[in-house]
Amino acid sequence: MSNTGEMLNVLLICGSGASSGFMAANIRKAAKKRNLNMDIKARGEAEIENYINDIDALLVGPHLAYIMDDINELTKGTDVKVLLMKSSYYSTLDGEAALDDLLSELNS
Repeated sequence: MSNTGEMLNVLLICGSGASSGFMAANIRKAAKKRNLNMDIKARGEAEIENYINDIDALLVGPHLAYIMDDINELTKGTDVKVLLMKSSYYSTLDGEAALDDLLSELNS
């Protein structure tokens, strides 16, 4: 991903919304530090369909691994990169590690 000013739209989903809000804020901070133009929204999984056409990447809370098949079905035929976040950084709300994971997924 380059810094050409192109906005990267990311949707982060988890069950409740509280921890994902903190996680999104921490990823936002990490992206800002690196001068990455990124918009990160945190929503509940029921809202994925409302955003699917407007996002580049979908970050999924590790505890939602069981709905990955449904998510992959929803994103089939789109350019959306789907990443199941690792509990190692999700549990500590480590925005830097989450951003690294996301960027390596986007560049793969």
